[in-house]
Amino acid sequence: MAKDVHVEKRVEIPEGVRVEIEGMKVRVEGPKGSLERDFSHARGVLLRLEDGEVVVEAYFANARKRALVGTIASHIENMITGVTKGYRYKLKVIYSHFPINIKIEGDKFVIANFLGEKANRIAKILPGVKVTVKGQDVTVEGIDIEAVGQTAANIELATKVKDKDRRKFMDGIYIYEKGVAE
Repeated sequence: MAKDVHVEKRVEIPEGVRVEIEGMKVRVEGPKGSLERDFSHARGVLLRLEDGEVVVEAYFANARKRALVGTIASHIENMITGVTKGYRYKLKVIYSHFPINIKIEGDKFVIANFLGEKANRIAKILPGVKVTVKGQDVTVEGIDIEAVGQTAANIELATKVKDKDRRKFMDGIYIYEKGVAE
């Protein structure tokens, strides 16, 4: 496979957002907060600021470096979207057998009476993520897309039904909408 002499992706910095690059560490500050991320694992990829844009580039790039350039550019775009608008996942509590009781205790999402079980099931809420419960709806919000997505996945996984017919036991908490909060 041939190497490309120069590969680059540019990420535009919107108004009201400040981006600092120190080596391979990127810090993005906006109206909703600030996010920091270290890309030092990406050998051979360079980051720099130029005319209100973040430039992610690599020289003599093989397939791996080309992929890394696009991935890092996407991560930076997600950070900018996070500090300007934020992310929101919506989940729905569904049960047909036993009513599921849910509550938030600190950084834990507690699910009680799932399928009539005596023991509570617990899902971890990651730092910087806000979880709200309104009736049968659960909303997970935050500025870091990875933390928000992982928290929603933790909640969904905590109610995974094992050793039963999935067509009959559809009880659980399921993600039904995800996107930018605005």
